[in-house]
Amino acid sequence: MNEGEKDYTVTAELPGLEEKDIEVTVTDHLLTIKGEKSYEKEEKDKDHRVSERAYGSFQRAFTMPDGVDAEKITAALAKGVLTITMPKTAAAQKPAKKIEVKAAA
Repeated sequence: MNEGEKDYTVTAELPGLEEKDIEVTVTDHLLTIKGEKSYEKEEKDKDHRVSERAYGSFQRAFTMPDGVDAEKITAALAKGVLTITMPKTAAAQKPAKKIEVKAAA
């Protein structure tokens, strides 16, 4: 997870998956990414037949930082990389207040 000035981003490498294979959900302060991959291959010729199948699923959950505008979260998949953008609320975007440190008497 990376923090920018106006948002947080989560990136996940998901090679071979398509949008339909991925589910992103938000519940309270929990962001969950689920995915399932299936692969089937079959080769036939007059002497033999080869069939391969592979299945796998995953799930990752992250606690979202305070100050995320959950209604504006977006997710995009490009070239096997899922990018989830979580915009900060206006209050969370305010710069930190600097406190002057003085010498004690």
